[in-house]
Amino acid sequence: MRYEIRLSGMGGQGLLLAGIIVAEAAMAQGRNVVQTASYGPESRGGASRSEVIISDLEIDYPAVIEADLLFAMTQEAAERYMREVKPAGTAIFDSTWVKSIPSGDVANVYYYPLTERAIEKYQKPIFANVIGLGMICRASGAVEPSFLESALLERVPKRYQEANKLAFNLGIELFDSGRIFRGTPGSPVEAIALSEA
Repeated sequence: MRYEIRLSGMGGQGLLLAGIIVAEAAMAQGRNVVQTASYGPESRGGASRSEVIISDLEIDYPAVIEADLLFAMTQEAAERYMREVKPAGTAIFDSTWVKSIPSGDVANVYYYPLTERAIEKYQKPIFANVIGLGMICRASGAVEPSFLESALLERVPKRYQEANKLAFNLGIELFDSGRIFRGTPGSPVEAIALSEA
């Protein structure tokens, strides 16, 4: 089994750390893992990408060839990487920033106003990536929730651990309850009130 995850957006959204957390959780489960990242020269606002490859076998090529799961937090990232998702794969978009789902042959497309919900619930947009980690956990099935939560809590300052735990579990709950919205490639994202989300 080889499972490829690409997290993409802009600097400051915590995607590089999210990739590291996924990689550490998979390693703790005894899997072979490669995690890579690239970002623009700006620390905030420039393009940012983190890739995680999880495998039961030796990983002979350390880059995403065709993503099983794309997590995109900006319109630019969605448009750039949607075409590189497997037809049977999954794409998850932050509809706070992604307003139109790019065309592509992708079976499972989801969206949710992650940044908006993070601000509303935790007063900080950075928790959007943690809510997203819960969704990634459920959508991929590649990492057990307990390992992912442990890796997350190891990486965040003690004073933010409880909020991160709540945000991670919110992502799982939203996915499990069907409150994450299904989309169609090539269509606009439906406006969603947080009261409905």
